[in-house]
Amino acid sequence: MVWIGLDDTDTPGSPGTGHLARELAAYLGSRYPVYGVTRHQLVRDPRIPMTAKNSAAVVHLLADKPERGLIDEVARWVAEQAVAESEPGVCLAWSVPEQVVAFGRRAQREVVTREEALALAEGDGLILRDLRKNGRGVIGALAAVGLAATGNDGRFVLYRRLRDLEGLIPVASLLKEGVARVQAVTGEVLTQGLVDTRGKLRPSLVDGRPVLWVERMNDHWVAVRKD
Repeated sequence: MVWIGLDDTDTPGSPGTGHLARELAAYLGSRYPVYGVTRHQLVRDPRIPMTAKNSAAVVHLLADKPERGLIDEVARWVAEQAVAESEPGVCLAWSVPEQVVAFGRRAQREVVTREEALALAEGDGLILRDLRKNGRGVIGALAAVGLAATGNDGRFVLYRRLRDLEGLIPVASLLKEGVARVQAVTGEVLTQGLVDTRGKLRPSLVDGRPVLWVERMNDHWVAVRKD
């Protein structure tokens, strides 16, 4: 897997980083098979400037290693598409060391620094780019890649056609669309029944696969979101 993390591409009132990550996935999709795009929640702290909820996004590509020059292309594309007043950072990785995973976990609990992120990125299999002077986006971009690489954090904001499904959807149809399993928050794994999407589905990343969590409501189930 190749992971592309990005953060701080927006400002209040503009489309968020998740939106830009989905556009990046579409841009790269003609050359790389895109597995999905995930959202990863980082710590909310008044000391951290944020446009909404302090989350970062990762594009997952089904490849062992990136093509030569991909980081330059992605950095150029994100810099052009990001809001002018934003402070974007991007991270391209195909081998994620445990220190970066630990950095991602810390970024969910406490304030971490740009300097820490840049120091951790000095290794093989990972490239971190600050797209504008002193951009803080490198923090979230690196942290999100570390979290995505665990296969057990965040939720999909893009996976196949799931965003297009609305209303009451049979469990069998969700499984056909690639959901690994539909599971009640109480633990029961479903094989039948109807699920209310409640808008756009956001399955969780569990063991590297999309898992949709649901809870019972009268005669059907409703999708719930977990970070």
